[in-house]
Formats: sequence, C-alpha cells, structure tokens
Amino acid sequence: MAHIALVDDEQSILTSVSLSLESEGFLVDTFLNGLEALKAFESKKYDLGLFDIKMPKMDGNELLAKVRSSKIENLKEMPIIFLTSKDHEQDEIIGLRMGAADYIKKPFSQKLLTERVRTVLRIYSNRTSNDDNNNIKKDTNLIRGDLVLDENKQLCFWKGIEIELTVAEFNLIKSLVKYLGVVKDRNQLMDAMYGDSIYVDDRTIDSHIKRLRKKFRSYDKTFDQIRTRYGSGYSWRD
Repeated sequence: MAHIALVDDEQSILTSVSLSLESEGFLVDTFLNGLEALKAFESKKYDLGLFDIKMPKMDGNELLAKVRSSKIENLKEMPIIFLTSKDHEQDEIIGLRMGAADYIKKPFSQKLLTERVRTVLRIYSNRTSNDDNNNIKKDTNLIRGDLVLDENKQLCFWKGIEIELTVAEFNLIKSLVKYLGVVKDRNQLMDAMYGDSIYVDDRTIDSHIKRLRKKFRSYDKTFDQIRTRYGSGYSWRD
C-alpha cells in the first residue's frame, strides 16, 4: 500500500484529493505548506509526493530542491508529481530539471490523478526492483537517428542533449518511434501514455505534441521529426 505526501495550501484540494486517493487504497498524509511536510519527511517514509507549486512559506520547487538534496536516501529518490494552476512552460521545465516525475494542471479529474499516480509509482517501483536485483539490462536504449531513449531510466536525448520529459511524454515519444513512419491515431497515443483504463479528451494529445515540439526546438530550432497526419494522427519522421 503506497504512502503519499500531499502538500497544498488549499484545504479543499487536500480534502478532495486525499479522500479520492484513500478510496483507491492509498495512505495519504496532508500538509498545508512545505515546512510542515519537510518536518514529517524526517521521520516518515513516503512512496510519492504530490506538491502544489504556489504555496506560502515554501513553494513546490523549493520543497523539491530540499527533497533532492536530502541526506536521507529514500527521501532523496522519492518521485514527485506537481499539482499546478500555472500555465507557463518555463515553470514545468525548471521542475523537471530538478527531478519532478510529472505535472498535473488544475483543475483535474480525480480519475486522471489516480492513474497518473499509479503510473509513476509503477515505473519507480520497477526501477528500484531492478536496481536491488542487479538485473538491469546493459543496453536498454532505443535509437532513432539523433534520438536516444533509455527505456530503463526513462531518459530522452536529442543530439546528445538530455530533453526533460514527463512520464506521459516519454511514453508518447516511445510509441511514435517504435515503428518509424507508422501513423498513430490519438486513441493509440492516449493508450500508450495513460493505459486503456482511463479516458481523457483526445485533444489532450494535440497539447502534448505541441509541448514536445517546443521542448525539442528550444535546443534545436530545426527539429521537425513529429509529423502531423491530418485526419489520421501523428508519426515520427525517419
């Protein structure tokens, strides 16, 4: 049973999200600010953190920085999902570079949140299990020209530069590049990102594609690998 630390300065969010996650079998501790959470982290082990970005006393990015610099090994490696009402890509990039696993923008559905939590927990659990068993594959790279995806570590590189991606974005890219030139419709890409047990609006894919193009073009203005197939979906250009 996963133990989650939920940190948000809105009591309504703490109540609704904790009740929803607890109904799905998770243990949830709630905190109104980062200072309260940090104090609890000293004595309790959590499997995942849900941090709001905009908070008094200590914002989400500051809290994440404290977690990543901690001398407590389990805390240092704890996966973090940001809950944010901000709509600025730079805020996401800063958080991802600091080690956030994913972002969920407010307002969000409880079902979507639960599935994203399960996805991140599953990925980090598999990663830890492989480390403990010393059974990590030596070559887990998927290479397509200038693109390298490390499937085991969930890392993406373009022309040798690491591109910070969320878990969902990594799964989307991987789905596109597995079979070069093959057009994937929005439903197929949604299944690759979130699994077939969850429904989100198909235009969500368009938003993710737009964001991915921006991320790659911030490092390479000539990036043009993701092709739009109007009326069909998207494909990765060889």
